[in-house]
Amino acid sequence: MTRLEERRDLITQEANAIGTAYLRIDLISKQVQPEMRELFRTYTGLRTTIYEDRENKPLMEIKQDKVADLQKRIWTLSLSAIRMPDASPQAAMLLIPALNEMIDITTTREMATQNHPPVQIYIMLYGLSFIGSLLVGYSMSVNQERSWLHTLSFSAVMSLAIYVIVDLEYPRLGLIRVDTSDQVLFDLQKNMEIGRIG
Repeated sequence: MTRLEERRDLITQEANAIGTAYLRIDLISKQVQPEMRELFRTYTGLRTTIYEDRENKPLMEIKQDKVADLQKRIWTLSLSAIRMPDASPQAAMLLIPALNEMIDITTTREMATQNHPPVQIYIMLYGLSFIGSLLVGYSMSVNQERSWLHTLSFSAVMSLAIYVIVDLEYPRLGLIRVDTSDQVLFDLQKNMEIGRIG
């Protein structure tokens, strides 16, 4: 559950990082602001859907390449913009760190989706379940009449426990998901489009 909450928190952190950087566009040259805002809207839209097709590797790679390209374009445009005469003196000091944080959080989120417990943990989990089943089966073997309720209950509890543990580790694929947390990015994109931000 802690790992699931950390992943949800990373989505919020990314939305905050994008929102902060977007607000600081006001500090750069006015002639560059429209292009920069458009790049941010495109970028945020892509980040909201980046993990929708996790199982489709080729599509994921295309989206990741587009994100990297947009990051590079935003960074390059920002460096040019902060050097323009009508840019705020604080532009470099405030915008560049915000952009850096916005870019860094994408790597952090990607690594969070790839970091899983070692295979040995899963082997131990299944092994303990198997040993528990053997012990229960052995203790029940002395009884001539077997309780199907106990057998089915034990099987269901063990299966459910293993399923929940594995499901929590892959929050984009199973029943327990972090997809609802993506709403903060959708809301951010919507606010950008209707002009509530910036």
